[in-house]
Formats: sequence, C-alpha cells, structure tokens
Amino acid sequence: MACEGNGMSDERIGEALIKEVIQEELKDVPREDVPPLTPVTGKVKEEEEKVVNQLAKITRIIGDRVKDDAELKDAIDGFIGCPSSGSMSDRFKEVANKVLESGITWERIAVLFYVAGKLAHRMVEAHIPQSVRDILRCTVEFFRNNLLGWIRKHGGWINSFSDLAMASMQSVSSMSSQSSALALIFITGLAIGSFISWRLTRQS
Repeated sequence: MACEGNGMSDERIGEALIKEVIQEELKDVPREDVPPLTPVTGKVKEEEEKVVNQLAKITRIIGDRVKDDAELKDAIDGFIGCPSSGSMSDRFKEVANKVLESGITWERIAVLFYVAGKLAHRMVEAHIPQSVRDILRCTVEFFRNNLLGWIRKHGGWINSFSDLAMASMQSVSSMSSQSSALALIFITGLAIGSFISWRLTRQS
C-alpha cells in the first residue's frame, strides 16, 4: 500500500526530498549565490518531514559512495559543458536515463537525486546560479513522470527504507573511519521508518 492510503503523499515526500538533497549540496555555497528554492507542492506534514529527513541522510551516504564513479562524472560534466545541446529538461533526461539505464531501484533513485544536487552545485560554480531552480524543476518533473508511478507500485517511500538502508550499510563497510556515525544514521533511519510504518498500519 502506498503512502497516500494512510494520509501521506509519496509525491510530496519525493519533491521535498529532491529539494532537501539539492539544498544539502549547496550548504557550503555563500547564501547570496543561491536563489531561494520554494516548495514545489504544499508543505509536508510532520510525519512526512521525518521520512524526508531520514531519506536525505541515507541518500547522502549512498551519494558519497558513488561520487567518484567515472561514468557519473562524465554525465555531469557533459550536462554542464554542453548548454547549447538541447533544452535543460532534455539534457537532464539524458543524465537520468544514464543513472537508471539498468532499471529503476530505490538505490538508483537516491543516486539520481544526489546527482541533481551535484548538478545544482556545479551550476553555481559555473556562475549561473539561476539554473539551480531549473535543476529542481527538471528533477521534480522527471520524478513525477517517470518515478512516482514505480514508487507507488512498490509500496511508497515507507517501503524504501529497508533497501536504502542496506545500500547505505554497504557504504559504511567501505568507509571505516566514518562507520560509527553512519551506522547510527542507518539505525535511526530504520527505527523511524519502522515506527512510522507501524503507526500507519495501526491507523489504517
């Protein structure tokens, strides 16, 4: 059962997650260089916000694992380096299709959102910060058109926790210096996810 059946919106959660991941990638950029990112949909509910916060942490862990991937770097560089080769939406679709070329999974969705954050950061570095809003718009548009149906079919964001947590734990094992902190994030996220799932089950 997807989140909507329990008063939570997979669409709101996804869009809020995209915005959160992009903002996280821009946290070290001077505030005056970043245009404000207004919510695409209505304000998330308190329980949805907890889901978003935990998913953002897990996405960051997974993103740290793939940040040195040569193919992803090439896709990001190609996006930034060819501003005249089609609309931004079309160029973003090319990057997204590269990320998802082996099929949609929870982990690949997290990687795509992470890549969107990296694209936004590179836009600021290239002195075209106004494009950050376009990156947000393109990512949300792709999410709605290509990922939301899959997410709902697979039980909603609540059901993503176990797969994403497993992927993040694989990252933990390869980063021993940070393993304690990341393991704590993993356990916290899994606990909150389980708690929310339990509450929603009780309410249904």
